[in-house]
This record gives sequence, structure tokens and C-alpha cells, in this order.
Amino acid sequence: MAIATINPATGETLKTFESLSDTEIAAKLDLAGQAFEHYRKTSFQQRSQWLQKAADILEQEKAEFAKVMTLEMGKTLKAAIAEAEKCALVCRYYAEHAASFLADVAVKTDASKSFVRYQPLGVILAVMPWNFPFWQVFRFAAPALMAGNVGLLKHASNVPQCALAIEDIFLRAGFPSGVFQTLLIGAAKVADLMADDRVKAATLTGSEPAGISLAVAAGKQIKKTVLELGGSDPFIVLESADLTAAVVTATTARMLNNGQSCIAAKRFIVAEAIADKFEKLLLDKFLALKVGDPMQLDTDLGPLATPGILQDLDQQVQAAVKSGGKVLTGGHAISDRPGNYYAPTMIADIPQDSAIAQEEFFGPVALLFRVPDIDAAIKLANSIPFGLGASAWTTNDQECDRLVEEIEAGAVFINGMVKSDPRLPFGGIKRSGYGRELSIQGIHEFVNVKTVWVK
Repeated sequence: MAIATINPATGETLKTFESLSDTEIAAKLDLAGQAFEHYRKTSFQQRSQWLQKAADILEQEKAEFAKVMTLEMGKTLKAAIAEAEKCALVCRYYAEHAASFLADVAVKTDASKSFVRYQPLGVILAVMPWNFPFWQVFRFAAPALMAGNVGLLKHASNVPQCALAIEDIFLRAGFPSGVFQTLLIGAAKVADLMADDRVKAATLTGSEPAGISLAVAAGKQIKKTVLELGGSDPFIVLESADLTAAVVTATTARMLNNGQSCIAAKRFIVAEAIADKFEKLLLDKFLALKVGDPMQLDTDLGPLATPGILQDLDQQVQAAVKSGGKVLTGGHAISDRPGNYYAPTMIADIPQDSAIAQEEFFGPVALLFRVPDIDAAIKLANSIPFGLGASAWTTNDQECDRLVEEIEAGAVFINGMVKSDPRLPFGGIKRSGYGRELSIQGIHEFVNVKTVWVK
């Protein structure tokens, strides 16, 4: 199994790593199990101090961490810096709120005393993706560690330096050895980890096939999982919308992370009455994007993470054209430079009932659909297997109420871009997964919700 840093902007292999042997994996599992027995007894105050220190490190060294992210998966440097800052934010959020989130909850019953107590489960396996190589990990680790659990990270194989850097942050912050460990292993080892009695639960952010594989392995052991999978988020623009604001946000929402985000806006569903104007304004924005070296702070769009992702995206674009779609701009890889670059692309007129309209496009490709009214917009938004997020634009209160109530998604943002926020739960429904991260709901996923009754 190749575990390597391959610069997506150049195709150059910069560093390779050896996968852990079975003996080395067993030793890390032993260490995690032993660490949990001591760590679970530490106070919230002590855990909070360590997590605040991790936040300090993230903020102080954000430029260095950002360079590693950009080097390994190609996100723009300015986006990588913001990612490191957001990781510090989630650390501080749980450092400040975990104790209250996990405090005993008194319940009046026929007992002399009855309450709910939250206790850690043990070793939690995190199977994480490359697209937000720091954020995805920290949004799991901050609540899990504050709850008294310990973490094992199986990161994507194209971001090994990010994975090792995260483990180092927790160690330097003062967390005891074994409380958070990175496992440089391939996906084939995950089922064996789930079968180990020391691993109590798992979380995965990634593709639908990866989620299915983990859920099957966990199901065989009757172990809990939280899954955050794919999305093909709708971006609905109705006639009353502030069109200027919608177009600016639409561009940002589609090109987020070079288009490689589960919650990126992907299907633009626009009321017919304003569709021509929206299409022209969005096209102008796409044409003005600067594609180039992600290390440069003025770059808008960097490369895709791997050659395979580039190839898959181009095949989807060609399938969309064959189904009847019309390419308004882009529609091809950029071949005048090394690296995995794909041109900003807009495709209109894809038949709504075509197979390709059901798929997630993981790259800088926007699909445009025209609808006569809000009824058709909601129907089209809900017509896919995914249900992660949705953005909708209207200044009509009745339309707002309907969109919030009727769109099938884990999050609905009105007149704004879908984003994750430590203060709000994050996750999807349907084939976008189950369970929640962030907020109070996120820290409650990996605890024993224990009923206590005393008379």
C-alpha cells in the first residue's frame, strides 16, 4: 500500500512512508487501551488545558501547517491557513463547553435520586479523508478527547504528513502518550481494527463506498459508527432572491476547496424568471477565477488532489454532455501545465431524470437547472440519494418556511453558504450518512448515556 506525499500541483513524489506492520498496529492498540484506563480519570479542567494548548499551537504555527496541507492535497494556501484557524476554534469551543455538555442531568422520577451520566466509551477509530486533512480530524478529536475517549486516526493515504503533524500537536499540547495516535495503514486494515475488542466505535468522513465498508465491519461487531458521506447539495435561487449576493456566494460555494467538498454547492436550481441573468452573472464569475499555483495567495483554484479524481471528474462531465448537457465554460482538464488541474466548468440543460444528474461531482463543476417555481425547485432538490446540506435564496418569508420544512437535508441555510460551525450540529440523512458531529450532539455520539436510579 503506497503511502506518500505526491504534490498535486506538479505530480512529484516528495516523500514515501512504510505502512505499519501487524505487530506495530498491535502495539499501538495496546498503548491506546492502556492510555484510556488512565486518561478517562483525568478532569475536564486538565483536558481543557491540554486542548487549549493544542489550539495555541495551531494558531502559532498555522502557516507551517497550511503549507503541508497545500503540498499534500492542493488546497489553496489561504484556505489551508483558514482551516488551521478553524481547528483552533473547535478546540477552544469544546475546551470551554465540554464539562457542561457532559454534566449529570437530573430527572425527576419515583426514585430518591435519578439522573443521566455521560461516560467515555474507550478507543475510537477515526477514518478520515484528505480534502480537509486537519479540520475533519480535529472536529472529531476535540469532542472525543474532551469526553475522555482516546483516538486512533487512519487518515487518507495521500496526506501522511498531515496525519503525523496532528498526532505531534496533541503530544506537544501535553496529552499523554497513546491518547491520540496516527496509524499509517491502508484501508484494508480497517475491518481488522473494528474486530479488535479494544476499539469501541468508529467515525468516518468520506465516500459512500468507504462508509458502507466501515458500517459493515462495525455492524458485524455491533459497534457504533458515525458516517458523514457524499453530498450533491442544491443551491436554490428563487425570483425574490438578492441575485448579486447569491451569485457571489454561489461561486465561493462551488469552488470551495477546489470544488472538493461534500457540502459544496453542486446543483444550482434557479427560477426560470431569473435564470438567464443568474447564468450570465455566474459565468462571468467563473471566467474571472485565477487558476494556478495553490501556494500563491492570489490563486482562486488549485489542482485536484489526485490524477484519479481528475480522470473521474472528466468522465462525469463527458457523460453529462452525452446525456444532453451543454458546457457553458470549461469541461476539460488543463493540459498546458503539470498537475491535476481542471478548468472551472458550468453545464446547463442536463435532463433532470438522467443518471448523471444523481451523481456527486467532486471538483469545480457546476450543474445548472431551471425550474418554473418553488414546488419544482424543492422536488428537484430532493430527487437525489443524498441529503447533506442545502442553500436556498429568497426574501419571501413563506418561501423560507417551506424551504426549511420541506428540503430533505441535515442542514438548510437560507441566504447563505452551507458551512460547518462548532456551535451547530453537522451531518446528513439518506445516503449522506447518519449521526452528528459538532455542538452538544457531536460530543454525545461517543459516550455511554447511563441511566442512574437510586432509592
